[in-house]
Amino acid sequence: QVQLVESGGGLVQAGGSLRLSCAASGRSFSTNIMGWYRQVPGKQREMVARITSGSSTYYADSLKGRFTISRDNSKNMVYLQMNSLKPEDTAVYYCAMLSRQTYWGQGTQVTVSS
Repeated sequence: QVQLVESGGGLVQAGGSLRLSCAASGRSFSTNIMGWYRQVPGKQREMVARITSGSSTYYADSLKGRFTISRDNSKNMVYLQMNSLKPEDTAVYYCAMLSRQTYWGQGTQVTVSS
C-alpha cells in the first residue's frame, strides 16, 4: 500500500518562497514518476510538475521558472521549491505517484497573501 505524506505548506506573502516535501512509502519509489498537483475549490486538479525516475522534469507552462521539482531516491522524498509566489498560487497541493494507478497524498494548503 502506497502512502504519500506532504508537508511544508502554510501562509506566505506574495513574492515569498515555500518548499513542499513529500515522503513516500510502500512501493518502489525510485522507479515511479512522481508529481505535484494543485487544486482550488470548484476547479479541476491541475498538474504543477512531474519528475521521472531518471529526474527528467516537466512543468505547467505558467509555472516554469518559478517552481522546481526534485527527488531524492535514497530518502524516498520528492520536493517542490516554489519561488516568487503569487496569490493565484493559493491552493491545496498534492503529491502523486504515477504508477499503473495514481496514488495521492492528503494534500497541504498553500496560501499566498497579497
